[in-house]
Amino acid sequence: MAIAKAERLMNLALCLRGTARPLTKRELRTSIEAYIEAGSEDAFNRMFERDKDDLRELGMVIDTVESLDGEVGYMARRDSNRLPPITLDVAESAALSLAARVWQQARLAGAASGALQKLRAAGMPLADDGQERTHALEPRVPAGEAAFEPLMLACRDRRPVTFGYRKSNAVRAETRQVEPWALECWRGHWYLAGWDRDRGDKRVFRLSRIDGKVRSRSGSFTVPVPGQVAVREAVAAWAGENATDRARIRLRSGSGYPLRARALSCRALDAEWDELEIPYGHGLGSWLAEFGPDVLVLDPAELRADVVERLRAVAKG
Repeated sequence: MAIAKAERLMNLALCLRGTARPLTKRELRTSIEAYIEAGSEDAFNRMFERDKDDLRELGMVIDTVESLDGEVGYMARRDSNRLPPITLDVAESAALSLAARVWQQARLAGAASGALQKLRAAGMPLADDGQERTHALEPRVPAGEAAFEPLMLACRDRRPVTFGYRKSNAVRAETRQVEPWALECWRGHWYLAGWDRDRGDKRVFRLSRIDGKVRSRSGSFTVPVPGQVAVREAVAAWAGENATDRARIRLRSGSGYPLRARALSCRALDAEWDELEIPYGHGLGSWLAEFGPDVLVLDPAELRADVVERLRAVAKG
């Protein structure tokens, strides 16, 4: 459901629930901007009937009332559309607040803020309401990539997409055709898991490497979407979470704290360098390359070659 339609449904729901008497289609058409711009009467009637059916499918009870002069009106009585009391524990409250912050740099930031305000108005204490915090640091999940919102909508609506993607060891981006499954955040970076049609296999894409616009394609998915747990496992495995081996690296003193946090062992070599043993899995080469001259891979040889190749590609670009 596109954002424009979601906004139209919300406006219709507010009109039907906020009225003290049944509203006719004529009155609704002059009250909701999207209906005013609908064009012909037939186009408005089709749009209104679809919207009314969608609201009922979402659980809204809409009464149809016929007046004495035979004109039909619609309203959603408050007593028929009242939600049960909402109760949130501390963890659920924190999760809601964090989820809203994901949208702080996206187009729906206002909607997320409005949703939190409504929960507060209903008496729900949220994690950012001035309560005593359980952690000194406030968690934040940025969503600044331009590809985030169109991919999120494509995942929700099950729409295939195309986009340019530049691998870390490539100079130029290449076009990818993907059936998007889900977005996952890992170590502060957003990843898309999905089915790569050209390669005929599941793939994981880092959003910061998507080049240009994400474009939607017509048609439906060709393979089943796996469960959320399986998608998270795919992202973790691609990004190096599920390590199957060990690597030995040199790390400049006073740098690379994320690497130190994952180190299996660490010893000082001299005043400038430390030697670390870290878990080695798929995606480690990409991560190590981000530390540039502060990291030197000792072994295995294939990891060292991978990092060198990625750094050379960056230097050429």
